[in-house]
Amino acid sequence: MKKLALASALLATLATVNVAQAYQTEVGAGVSVVDVDGGDQTTAVTAGGTYYFAPVDVKDYPLAEAAFMNRASNVNAAVGYGKNNDVKVTTLGAGIEYYVPDSDFYASADAARAEVKNGNVKASDNLYSAEVGMLPMPNLLIAVGVAGNSDNTDPTLRAKYVYKVGANDVNLEANASFGDLDQFGIGADYYIDRTLSVGAAYNDDGNEDSFGIRARKFVTQDVSIQGSVDFGSDVNVFGVSGTYRF
Repeated sequence: MKKLALASALLATLATVNVAQAYQTEVGAGVSVVDVDGGDQTTAVTAGGTYYFAPVDVKDYPLAEAAFMNRASNVNAAVGYGKNNDVKVTTLGAGIEYYVPDSDFYASADAARAEVKNGNVKASDNLYSAEVGMLPMPNLLIAVGVAGNSDNTDPTLRAKYVYKVGANDVNLEANASFGDLDQFGIGADYYIDRTLSVGAAYNDDGNEDSFGIRARKFVTQDVSIQGSVDFGSDVNVFGVSGTYRF
């Protein structure tokens, strides 16, 4: 009995240490298939990483929301490659999120370059966005900004809120841009527990509207897998991705 009690205490201690473990870097990769009515398909792969200026304490937060709920400033980068017959698209981007210490203010900026090759014809475009915002209450972010490319710039608006519903958490998101490209999107995720979420999203970019479902599972505190399906009037997108934290 003494050995059993000692083993139980040791396992409880290890479990506590695992729950309290923090991370500072996250890397991930994914693949998606874009299926256009008529049988045309594009396959794309992406990879990226995020480095946080300070370790992110997961506490008792949903694991997918720990960085946001910690107000964890970070730098990030991503690359992508897509192919459809002779058309190839390559993207390279980087960004920063900064939560001003000892305040409720927030800022972010992103820049990316996209190159398209169709046979011997090449074209490229520069993409960018920037935001400023604030957190008027815990886990609520409201941000305004601009987003554009080499030809135009549009104002943007975004909000994110994570809150408790009973013993579980819910994530709500909304975003919009106005101007040459009007776009509107909303999404929600319900955390069945700290490791598993299911969600849905709706997006309308003025040309195509779509409804999506998604799920994410942390198989360990450091490793997660995620899947999504988006159904549009002319385009369906199927995606799967994974992340690792350390």
